[in-house]
Amino acid sequence: MSPAPAGAAVAPVSTGKAIRIDGVGKTYGEDTATPFTALQPTTIAIKPGEFVSVVGPSGCGKSTLMLMVAGLLEASQGTISIGDKPLSGALTDVGIAFQDHLLLDFRTAEENVLLQGVIRKLPLDPIRARTKELFARLGLTRAADRYPNQLSGGMRQRVSLARALVLRPSILLMDEPFGALDALTRVQVRHDLEQLWMTERPTVLFITHSVEEAVGLSDRVFVMAPSPGHVVDEMTIDLPRPRPVALGEEPAFATYANRIYDHFARLGVIHR
Repeated sequence: MSPAPAGAAVAPVSTGKAIRIDGVGKTYGEDTATPFTALQPTTIAIKPGEFVSVVGPSGCGKSTLMLMVAGLLEASQGTISIGDKPLSGALTDVGIAFQDHLLLDFRTAEENVLLQGVIRKLPLDPIRARTKELFARLGLTRAADRYPNQLSGGMRQRVSLARALVLRPSILLMDEPFGALDALTRVQVRHDLEQLWMTERPTVLFITHSVEEAVGLSDRVFVMAPSPGHVVDEMTIDLPRPRPVALGEEPAFATYANRIYDHFARLGVIHR
């Protein structure tokens, strides 16, 4: 990410930017005798402030898609636009969270979040205030001075979420962010993420293999088939927000989830 001009302040709350993925595909080794297509041409339009999930089995190209949206991997074909501008390099107005929290062991929780401002050479006082706000909302206030090895897995992932949101990005990209958490912790962090998103409304592209997470968090869900990855269904999730902590309490949830599981059964991803 490129440094912001010295003296710049943290951006105000954003409602997010549109993301347009138009015929984007990825083939590795195109100039070799054995090219491998990870993602067939894919088109997805995400509205500003929308929460969209891509759900599919391992190896279907969903993480590849996210990396191309982030500008960290070049597409083999197609175009990506952020707002009204074609993507031409790594995104800067973006927060990214991965399955691995990627916290630095020698920095406290608060210092890990502040690192965003240090790298970009931003004034740290407003970022420190924003960090305290996020920590309070995520139940991390008492953990601010602890090091990652002193935190539970759920707390480390909440710190990672705070780091992704601290500069109020207009776009939030998440790749299996709850994959390493136990079932109960996943429920709590999912709830925390939804609460933050409802307040700040960045545009979210959420990559997951969990049907429950996709339906539980999203405005829309794109279902992907195994390699070479391609979209087989687009679903609008019409459930009230905030979503219940116990998703099974909402009768329509099972309808959406079963529709996705039916796709995976038909594709041979699962066997019933």
